[in-house]
Amino acid sequence: MHTSITATGPAPAHGDRHQKRLPLLDVLRGVAILGTLATNVWIFASAGSEGSLLSGSPVPEGDDPIQTVFMFLANGKFISMLTFMFGVGLAIQYQSAARRGRRWPGRYHWRALFLFVEGTVHFTLIFAFDVLMGYAVTAIVVAWLLTRSRRTQHVVMWVHLGLHLAFMALMTLALALEEDGGDEVSTELERIYADGSWLDQLAFRIDNLLLFRIEAIIAFPMMMFLFLLGVRLFRAGAFAGDARRSLHRTRMLLWGMGLGIPLNVAMRFAPEDLVLLERYVTAPFLAFGYIGLTGWVVDRFMARSGRQGPLMSGLSSLGRTALSGYVLQNLVASAVCYGWGLGLAARFGDTAWFGASLWLAIAVLLVVGSRLWLTRFSTGPAEMLQKKLIR
Repeated sequence: MHTSITATGPAPAHGDRHQKRLPLLDVLRGVAILGTLATNVWIFASAGSEGSLLSGSPVPEGDDPIQTVFMFLANGKFISMLTFMFGVGLAIQYQSAARRGRRWPGRYHWRALFLFVEGTVHFTLIFAFDVLMGYAVTAIVVAWLLTRSRRTQHVVMWVHLGLHLAFMALMTLALALEEDGGDEVSTELERIYADGSWLDQLAFRIDNLLLFRIEAIIAFPMMMFLFLLGVRLFRAGAFAGDARRSLHRTRMLLWGMGLGIPLNVAMRFAPEDLVLLERYVTAPFLAFGYIGLTGWVVDRFMARSGRQGPLMSGLSSLGRTALSGYVLQNLVASAVCYGWGLGLAARFGDTAWFGASLWLAIAVLLVVGSRLWLTRFSTGPAEMLQKKLIR
């Protein structure tokens, strides 16, 4: 049942200030997209690739210092950051509907449905660890919650945080009690991704659908919390351009880095049984530090020069085409690494420089490509398709 947004209370307090596009949000989305690639690139480059999950490792890790640094900086951090940014985007959609007096959720359900369908296609055809399907389901629930009172939203947010922490504690205990069955990737899994056809990989994903979708299920409470926290901080003006609002970002920087760095360093030296706590509990702290750090850099740069430089413009362009960039980065990595493409993972995947170089090459492609694309079009191809279908 659609609910008139004007019947649920006043519009968000900072409505007039956010009518124009906020540059910081686009930069943050761009950073988040490149950050998720910094984690996923090691999946593409590893033996067994997506199938490594079957051996019990959420993200393949080696002992090379380069990969260790990448995983410390990226694993779990940017997926949390991207989840938070989706919540901010939902708050912007809600605010826009309120400003225009439109019913809510209204057409947003169609946006979420498109996201779910695109995620399903992305999962089936390209990459088993798609996040779009989980975001779509979470967005539908949170969109409805925005028609409820602020108090209800506040309670639901903290309840889901409690559920998430309890669930992670139980799963960590289960991992600690589980007998070690070895973590070797089978020769068959290596063959599927090193030599198998695209149809072989498609069939493998479908055969293991529930296993590959388990992350979206276990992370649902965390996504609910981060979505609602994104809504709350956006309403508080944490992403506005004035100096007073930059205090929010400074606090995020200090608290995020102050807690996130020591917690994640501790997780690096912790037993492997705590892998879920690293990815889903301590990583979000550092993600908020990244958000604050990005905001601090953008604030200082804009105050000094009054305009975006080439790098910031490129990240902003990628942020404006984030959905397209997310799908494209996984498609390119698949074509470079898998047997149906260039098959380079089988040849160079055991060297850490390959994963790092692949990340850098795709990152440059995304940043430069998105900027060139937006010189001719107003939005990315996936975003363009979404708008046409909804209309």
